[in-house]
Amino acid sequence: MTKRLVSLAVLGLASIGLSACSTLGGGDSGGDTRYVARDVNTLYLAANDRLERKQYPIAAALFDEVERQHPYSPWARRAQLMSAFSYYMGRKYNESIQSARRFLAIHPGNKDAPYAYYLIGLSYYEQISDVTRDQKVTQQALQALGEVKRRYPTSRYAADATLKMDLLSDHLAGKEMEIGRFYQRRSLWLASALRFREVIDKYQTTTHAPEALYRLTESYLAMGVPEEAKKAAAVLGANYPGSKWYERAYDLMQKKAPDA
Repeated sequence: MTKRLVSLAVLGLASIGLSACSTLGGGDSGGDTRYVARDVNTLYLAANDRLERKQYPIAAALFDEVERQHPYSPWARRAQLMSAFSYYMGRKYNESIQSARRFLAIHPGNKDAPYAYYLIGLSYYEQISDVTRDQKVTQQALQALGEVKRRYPTSRYAADATLKMDLLSDHLAGKEMEIGRFYQRRSLWLASALRFREVIDKYQTTTHAPEALYRLTESYLAMGVPEEAKKAAAVLGANYPGSKWYERAYDLMQKKAPDA
């Protein structure tokens, strides 16, 4: 958890508007999460106290209890989002997503809706695996953060969402490159060309684009279509003239298809 994220969380959530903070149930046993009918202020304070003490699962359970015991109170709306944040801090990302989505379903026009969307995106983002694994969650993170950028382009979360989207696109491009190189090693040239073409078409602003153009040049030459290889190499030279990938593509074209 970075200081930046904590700052965003504090800024994004409505002020609790309470003048004091108290601790219930003494100790750290979690006994204050048991169902006991309590007034909303007392229950919310207990949840907030557990959050400040970094006892995130207990805090989330208590914020959920605020909503359950006092569903029509103004505190219930705040508790929903605080529950989502507590689950996120406790690395319970699926629970965080569920809580944030519940908040949005009930309060779609609330001023804290941008943060709820942002929190959903972060929860997916934290679950991203390396490029050798399935990238479904990466796509989900990209989509969720895209909602922040699309719906709330002027919000304080839009810039960070955009930055993370760029990183996610690079990650997805890396996955396509890995698969393309896999096909190349097995001389499956058409399959490899399709993967590299995907990178060029969908992720052209990522760091993988120059290599994708070079690998596409390789694949086309291996398939016996030097004219297509020449086109790929020309695009590479026009956009990345000083890169090592263009130098390799140029040398390869001179060696394999000098008359193309």
